[in-house]
Amino acid sequence: MDVKRKHEIEAALASEAQAVSSGRLKEDSPLDTSVAFLDFCEACRRGDLKAAQELLQAGVNVNARDQHDYTPLILASLCGHYEVIQLLLENGALCERDTFQGERALYNALNDRIRNLLLSYDYAKSTNPLQPLAAHVSSLLTRPEPKTADITITAYDQSFRLHKFLLAARSPYFAKKLAEAPNTASWKLPHAIPAEALRVALQYLYFSEVSLRNVLHGLSDDEELVVLNGVDKIGRQLEMERMFEDITEVSDRRLLRQKRAEELVRGRDQLELWFRDNVLKNKMIVDTDQVDGIRWDRDNSIFADVLLRADDDDGAKSTIYGVHKAMLLRSEYFLTMFNSPFREAQDARYLHVVNLDCTPQVLETILTFIYTERSDFGLDIAVDVLFAADQLFIEKLKQRAALIISSLGNGSTSTVEAENPRGETDAEEAIDVYEIIRAGWDTRVQRLEEFCARYIAYRLEHYIDEAEFAELVQESAKRVTARQETDTVELIDDIRWYLSERFRLRFEDTHFDEMMDENPKADREALADAVKDLDISDKTAGAVRTLDGEIAGDEFAQDAINYQILLGKIDALLENLGLDA
Repeated sequence: MDVKRKHEIEAALASEAQAVSSGRLKEDSPLDTSVAFLDFCEACRRGDLKAAQELLQAGVNVNARDQHDYTPLILASLCGHYEVIQLLLENGALCERDTFQGERALYNALNDRIRNLLLSYDYAKSTNPLQPLAAHVSSLLTRPEPKTADITITAYDQSFRLHKFLLAARSPYFAKKLAEAPNTASWKLPHAIPAEALRVALQYLYFSEVSLRNVLHGLSDDEELVVLNGVDKIGRQLEMERMFEDITEVSDRRLLRQKRAEELVRGRDQLELWFRDNVLKNKMIVDTDQVDGIRWDRDNSIFADVLLRADDDDGAKSTIYGVHKAMLLRSEYFLTMFNSPFREAQDARYLHVVNLDCTPQVLETILTFIYTERSDFGLDIAVDVLFAADQLFIEKLKQRAALIISSLGNGSTSTVEAENPRGETDAEEAIDVYEIIRAGWDTRVQRLEEFCARYIAYRLEHYIDEAEFAELVQESAKRVTARQETDTVELIDDIRWYLSERFRLRFEDTHFDEMMDENPKADREALADAVKDLDISDKTAGAVRTLDGEIAGDEFAQDAINYQILLGKIDALLENLGLDA
């Protein structure tokens, strides 16, 4: 094993500090003292999922550090907020074992469950969040079917089938040329530019990781010079000044990863700008009964090759978007459609219209994700996005919708404990928990099922007597195929577990949690007697009452009795429904 000496480590750190100060290398965790970031750190410290999600959507840097050198991930790990840690990791928080901040997060993990979660997100999963978009765009260079290319570029004796909208988005030169002549179907380079040079430029333009070493392998010095000069000429002609610099390899792994990340962000921003200026700005809003009369020619200024339609809720208006099959292939639904013998896969003079069962706002959210990898939407449309993403087989967007629901839905135990310690809330609920759990069942998203069970458990006194809750329990029981009398009800099992967790959080220091484990169905009066000897209440305080209106000695007695009351109500509900769980 190669162990570095102290002076070698110091020299490496000094070199890294110099690279950072000179601007060649960016810090993975830059100092951030803005109010928004400090609020974000506080939310991670308290375990406030909702606030953390809202601040992430507002654009805070998930990998920044505060004035005490703490990152949000370290704070959440230290304070033991498992759900917040999941949120941070899924939004790009770095946790690499070979880095200082990554080791701190692991070292400060409150328990093994959190440590194992952090280890599962080591470098293998700490990829650039734009990599899925880059991988798809790169695949278009070599994907034979379905045919989505609409322009051919030739260099010497090799031809490349490409996509006008990508060329226009990534190259100012092509943007101007194609704006002047959108019907251009071919373009030929001077013979002086070798095909290998064009191949390198196209790989760069299509978000591929370009390795000059592989391109130049086996070439003589003269041939290498010709290819490098050709790459330089193409970069200048296409007005992509940074291309030659970006594809020049460096030995420093961290600097190489930084260059790659910067180029992906720059490329995504170019594609997003083009998408907003061309796809979204050219959408058409028409009366629904006039949709059949739409004629959009195949030769159009935004190079669209298919139309997507979404109707308003009242069905009076429809919105039509001119889009590109090449990008829609990110959806398994569209990949199957365009590879099939169906009408939508065949070429025609006018573009085919594909109707989707969602609102224009939801469709716009889906298109934004497909073109830019952005998924910033609110709780108000999250369920609709979840169903649409499930219908279109866009798994990442489906999981993102579930994350937003479970975060902004405020189902975190830590948050409920902070704002609502005993389930006493009169505020109107932000979500329809019945709709959410059914959506979780229909779309097979385990995260939503767990979220709803936790959400209900921490507010069980408000739901236990509702007829719709009884219906939900029956639905959960029917989800078991060939149900036997001894089978449990999954929803009830989960609620019991989270209910135990809800009260256990306040019993840990008094060992009541052990009592609950040993005798979970203990008589509530006997359990109340067990806490009478604890002289922790203010003798002058007002009476503390339980859920059934009885006076309890103190809040510990109140919690112990309430826990048994809620368990009793669950048992009574199951008995009334004829279920043994």
